[in-house]
Amino acid sequence: MRAPPYLPFLSGPPGLTPGLKPIAAEDWLTPDTEANAWLAPKRALMQARREEVFAAHGAEAEMVEAGQLVLAALGQGTPEASWPTPLEAASAEVSDDLCLMMRGDDGLWQLQAASLCAPTFWRLSDKIGEPLGGLHAPVPGATPDLVRRISRIFDGLQPGLMLERFNWTVQAGDARFTPSSAPLKALAGEAPDEAALDVLHLRVERQTITKLPETGAVLFTIRIVMDPLRAALLGEGAVDAFEAAWQGITPEMADYKGWAAYQRLVRAALDAARNPIRSRHTQTE
Repeated sequence: MRAPPYLPFLSGPPGLTPGLKPIAAEDWLTPDTEANAWLAPKRALMQARREEVFAAHGAEAEMVEAGQLVLAALGQGTPEASWPTPLEAASAEVSDDLCLMMRGDDGLWQLQAASLCAPTFWRLSDKIGEPLGGLHAPVPGATPDLVRRISRIFDGLQPGLMLERFNWTVQAGDARFTPSSAPLKALAGEAPDEAALDVLHLRVERQTITKLPETGAVLFTIRIVMDPLRAALLGEGAVDAFEAAWQGITPEMADYKGWAAYQRLVRAALDAARNPIRSRHTQTE
């Protein structure tokens, strides 16, 4: 059981603020912490269910430029010819999903192409072609002012600058291709309390944005990082920090993330993490 590479709950509950921070270019896509666990299943998914995980409205030049940028960051040259588009060829080499935001004729930033294999409870077919406002419409508190703030960030982003942010939630099981949360909630409902630390997983979204210098499109990457909650709660102060973040979320955001379905298991997990001896005794009875 590895030490999770990211523990964003140490900074508090999930929120709406962009929270973007610059990172060094060499840290953009490497090291790829999820490659060993996810690349092979991701490639299989891209081949078997392409209509669900890839979409593009034009964006040919943008996909070429994005593919070249990703492969260059990985120290690779020509993309594999077996993939239908340069964006897919690049996506097959990283655990990150790749989404291209482009300014439409109306001046709004829109999702125009994506290779999306690990959606956090949304379908690409529902979002392709949507502007920022449409992409964020289900999120509580995603006001027009917030959309304008994100749009201004896209407008002012300079090529060569990589920005990073994190989002997180919990889920039952370790599935990454999750267009719907329903199967995960069902699994949580069936799981016994004593299995909570292993059934529950910390699902982290590591998101980055960078602007392509030639086409001006914004490349948005999403890396899903999965670890059992047992591993996430091992560090000093992690249990208290997680509990504070879990309880500190707004009711609206908790409802949006479906946290009510996990409340019982989270309480059991926190109790087991604080009382490991009693927890082991319970499991052996």
